[in-house]
Amino acid sequence: MLSFQLFAQTKKPNIIWLTTEDMSYHIGAFGCTEVKTPNLDRLATEGTKFMNVFSTAGVCAPSRAALVTGKYQTSFGAHNMRTFMGKEYEEKTGLPSYGVVLPVGLKPYPLVLRENGYFTSNNSKEDYQFTNSEAMWDESNSKATWRNRKDKNQPFFSIFNFMTTHESQVFVREKESLLVDPKDVIIPPYLPDNEIVRKDFARFMTNVQLMDAQIGEIIKQLKEDGLYENTYIFFFSDHGDGLPFCKRELLHRGLKVPLIIKFPEGKNAGKMDKRLISFVDMAPTLLSLANIPIPNFIEGQAFLGKQTPKNQRKYIFAARDRMDAEYERVRAVSDGRFEYLKNYQPEKPYYQNITYRLQQKSMIEILRLRDAGQLNSQQMHWFKPNKPKEELYDTEKDPYQFVNLAENPEYKAKLEELRIQHQLWFKKYGDMGEIPEKQMLSQMWNGQSKPPTTEKPEMTLKNNVLKVNCPTPGAFIAHRKKGQTSWQPYIGKLILNPNEKLEIIARRIGYAPSEIIQFGE
Repeated sequence: MLSFQLFAQTKKPNIIWLTTEDMSYHIGAFGCTEVKTPNLDRLATEGTKFMNVFSTAGVCAPSRAALVTGKYQTSFGAHNMRTFMGKEYEEKTGLPSYGVVLPVGLKPYPLVLRENGYFTSNNSKEDYQFTNSEAMWDESNSKATWRNRKDKNQPFFSIFNFMTTHESQVFVREKESLLVDPKDVIIPPYLPDNEIVRKDFARFMTNVQLMDAQIGEIIKQLKEDGLYENTYIFFFSDHGDGLPFCKRELLHRGLKVPLIIKFPEGKNAGKMDKRLISFVDMAPTLLSLANIPIPNFIEGQAFLGKQTPKNQRKYIFAARDRMDAEYERVRAVSDGRFEYLKNYQPEKPYYQNITYRLQQKSMIEILRLRDAGQLNSQQMHWFKPNKPKEELYDTEKDPYQFVNLAENPEYKAKLEELRIQHQLWFKKYGDMGEIPEKQMLSQMWNGQSKPPTTEKPEMTLKNNVLKVNCPTPGAFIAHRKKGQTSWQPYIGKLILNPNEKLEIIARRIGYAPSEIIQFGE
């Protein structure tokens, strides 16, 4: 029988991530009175609420790239939204659809977990800006669940991602009945308050309630399996609200998300944690809880587990780059209260005419009112023809971020502090946003016009021990028994039974895979 080495044999906990899309603090336990979220409220009561958690972008794919790697998307070329483009955006940008080539040594956390004995499942969105290696997940599809592991004693990491609150669901579910009355929603002052806008907000809030019910179903399954009490359960959103002038923005409303963690055995129940946390901290925290050494390529830091450093995070960083076919470059630094924005293209307006969001009726209505001259000064802020090179906001006194303090002498010290932090972040991690995308792609592909192909694996067999190597630096090797569909990660060596037949493949993520090698024929 085929076997392979497992690292870090210490006992490992089960971990679940319940992730939703495009949602800020719309949970009763976080103070929202517009929606009913009994399942998340209960999870918060039995767990800990984290109150200062920030994504690394105001949009999904770049944020997910940071989540799955523990690296800022700007440091390895995953910053543009998005890389896998449809023909419409290919024609507008002059770029091909592509997957980011991961730097040599960078390994997404699901692969690290599998190499260390975990069963990993993803149900079902990936959207990491790159194509997975064959052995990244045990399962990644709409039916993936911890329940499908063959050995019920094997530790698992499972993601369930709920599209229900996604921006698109505001218009896709437009004709469905509402659970929230449009009269009860709170419209922020940067948007007009009328029937059309209220209906979209009520639709979004209704979707939040539907998502909460889906969360309840997963929790029910965990309890049925006797796993609820002894499993780490994370709940968070991939960035802020999917509503106009929220999603895609680097303002706090585009970046700040709710995070709830329920600990095994009821530990830390009912607590509130105000530490500053970035999405690049999620991968190292996951590995820290799983008792797996945090790799050197990680740019975040653990906030739970034995590998949590003594020095807490003082700043979070975020980036905005190409959105579909619209080019922009903005960088953000926040200490949790004050936020600094560096606009690298100040000649451009804040607003981008992104085709995708024009499917929301409220977005069309806002543009109609703009053209009719019926928006007030706060609502017209989004449509200013240009912007300052630097912005500074006190989000405690000015939560909607209307008052730019960058030229206020009373805040000169804070401006300088956050400006320096941006410069240090840039120097430490690099920023591939300063490279034209076509040039970046050429560098990733070694000057070729398409992704290179991963070289064929090389094998040596001695005393029933098979060793496999791939000449392509950064390639991941996977193997499976002949006739099976699921690939396993290769970890150093394979111990074979006589006459065992295998298939072996190699892929550097971002390259085309090697040919499949047949062994034992």
